[in-house]
Amino acid sequence: MNQSDILGIVSAKANEWLNGNYDKDTKNSISELMENEDQTDLIDSFYKDLEFGTGGLRGKMGPGTNRMNIYTVGAATQGLANYLNEYFAGEEISICIGYDCRNNSKLYSDTVADIFSANGIKAYIFDDLRPTPEMSFAIRQLGCKSGVIITASHNPKEYNGYKAYWDDGSQIVTPHDKNIIDAVKAVTVDKIKFEGNPELIEVLGAEMDKLYLDTVKTLSLSPESIQNQKDLKIVFTPIHGTTVKLVPDSLKNYGFENIIHIPEQDVIDGNFPTVWSANPEEPEALKMAINKAKEVDADLVMACDPDGDRLGIAVTNDKGEWEIINGNQTALIFTYYLIRRRRELGLLTGNDYVVKTIVTTELFKDVAVKNNVECFDAYTGFKWIADVIRKNPDKNYIGGGEESFGYMPGDFTRDKDAVSSCSIMAEIAAWAKDQGKNLFDILKEIYVEYGFSREKMIYIVREGLSGAQEIEDMMHNFRFNRPKMINNSPVVLVKDYTVRKAINPISGEETDLHFETTADVLQFFLEDGSKISVRPSGTEPKIKFYFEVREKLSQIEDFYKIEALADKKIDGIIRSLELN
Repeated sequence: MNQSDILGIVSAKANEWLNGNYDKDTKNSISELMENEDQTDLIDSFYKDLEFGTGGLRGKMGPGTNRMNIYTVGAATQGLANYLNEYFAGEEISICIGYDCRNNSKLYSDTVADIFSANGIKAYIFDDLRPTPEMSFAIRQLGCKSGVIITASHNPKEYNGYKAYWDDGSQIVTPHDKNIIDAVKAVTVDKIKFEGNPELIEVLGAEMDKLYLDTVKTLSLSPESIQNQKDLKIVFTPIHGTTVKLVPDSLKNYGFENIIHIPEQDVIDGNFPTVWSANPEEPEALKMAINKAKEVDADLVMACDPDGDRLGIAVTNDKGEWEIINGNQTALIFTYYLIRRRRELGLLTGNDYVVKTIVTTELFKDVAVKNNVECFDAYTGFKWIADVIRKNPDKNYIGGGEESFGYMPGDFTRDKDAVSSCSIMAEIAAWAKDQGKNLFDILKEIYVEYGFSREKMIYIVREGLSGAQEIEDMMHNFRFNRPKMINNSPVVLVKDYTVRKAINPISGEETDLHFETTADVLQFFLEDGSKISVRPSGTEPKIKFYFEVREKLSQIEDFYKIEALADKKIDGIIRSLELN
């Protein structure tokens, strides 16, 4: 399809909005796009519909079918309401709604509450912004059938999103995801019931906060260490987001007394004025907090993303320099501590398990298995970790994590939980300090005991229609022109999750991967122990590459030598794949 054909289709869709049942401001904005000599924004706004996918909606805000606005949010909500009323016919239906700090989040959440109530569904909505995990928690506490959080998580400020949840507090999975997608596709703007019923809208406030924080405290395994180290200096930043109150409150509830703030970043602002990215995966996002930590000689730095589900931490290394611990390392520290302390306290049942995503370090599994704890693999996204919990009700869940700075240390929420994670990570820091150590020391001890792993993730951004096609072509090329050798090491195993097969490229033997659904993920395992994972992002115009290399660390003194060797190996893999 050439540019002229695309523009013709886009113009026709834009004219439908100009002549349809849309508000005046929306129509004026579309007219401006159509009158602009550069039609790039018009095309991007209308060349496709913003799809209600398995995780809901996420996109740039603005008018158009491919944008987040009250009409795309409205269609998603009306479709979900239709499905709930059909699936739970004859039952009392309620839903919990939360929202974050982003521009238009309050508008979209109010719109969602109005539409659900107009469809006869009771809507619980928080009185102000709240972290995603508290919304997940509230679904379970209130006995809701579903939930919605308005957030684009860690995406740039131009984005917003809409995540849908089921009655167990997890994001929606099969078969409901596909059925809801079909229900949303059937909605036209004239079918959206925007006029709410105030009698079916109830506001949630401090009582739910207290219940949530008291439940978070039940995760504590070392209260005596906290008592000994209650003056631990913790620098915390919500990066303008939803954890501005609840994380400090939770830390105080645990017993910590010395929480140091970054006043400029305590300001709630969807434009994230102090950072170029409000993503704790990005080192720049922690810059102000680390500077404060240097100033006050802190023990620990913690930062959350805008909706409070991701946690970034920084500690001093043995050179006295502040170092950001990556997501794999964070998940590793959590898993090691939770298993070790449960073993020491006699809390392991013999029927315990942890969960990691397939792109997360394999060292996570090694720690579990060596301690006779089962480890499940899941697809990227905590809805799949929650799915493992759902399918194993007779087993004891310890924790689950992923490489992208998310961890869930308790099953009372069913999504990654930065409030709980901040609380437990502070406890681990106190426990380490009780032994004359810090988190960096603990990490090195893990590497000596279980093996050394080094990870890196890079991504390639390709915007718009042409970018989406380029990403698709890259995945196709990796899938059907598989490399036989990467960085001078033979590829000994390929896992293709689109067909759920593990393939031995030497013998041609194929074995089944036991996943119920498919995913657009490829993995290459090398003879030298390295793992490379490739997948397109489900929420951004990116293709992501995850690298993991393994080495043996016999003594802590060799840590930096082994780390440099591993970094060199990762650089070699990147060059070999021509990703520089």
